[in-house]
Amino acid sequence: MKKLLYTVCLVMALAACSSIDCPLNNVVYAKYKLKGDVTKLEDYLTVTTKRADGNDTILLNLLQNTDSFSLPVSYGQTVDELCLVRTNGDAIKRDTIWMEKTNEPHFESVDCGVNYFHTITGVRYTNHYLDSVKINNRNVSYDAEKTHIYIYYRE
Repeated sequence: MKKLLYTVCLVMALAACSSIDCPLNNVVYAKYKLKGDVTKLEDYLTVTTKRADGNDTILLNLLQNTDSFSLPVSYGQTVDELCLVRTNGDAIKRDTIWMEKTNEPHFESVDCGVNYFHTITGVRYTNHYLDSVKINNRNVSYDAEKTHIYIYYRE
């Protein structure tokens, strides 16, 4: 009887243990891809945004020869404002994209805390050099392979 009680207690103790599989990176990223006439930027691209406190910050600095990039999505605002600045020598080309979204708490474990996934509800943009901006995939989560936004530049 003691062996049975010992075995039951051991099984219960092992079953009570849990592994903490929290994601190492708890920030989700939206992926942007160039489409249309301009599918690769030869210019330098810098992307800035306004933080919740009103100050701006650089998200991407002087990226060159690219067809896509990923940027973190805020979890406290319903609109992310992205200022895209292309530079090539003395030429500076500026446009702004506003990504409207919902912030959905994503709970995995008590040990991990709450993360946020997002649903893109709309995009607005200036069209100084942008032709259009289209939503490809509305759901932003940990899946970094999916392209969420297509950017179409004019030549």
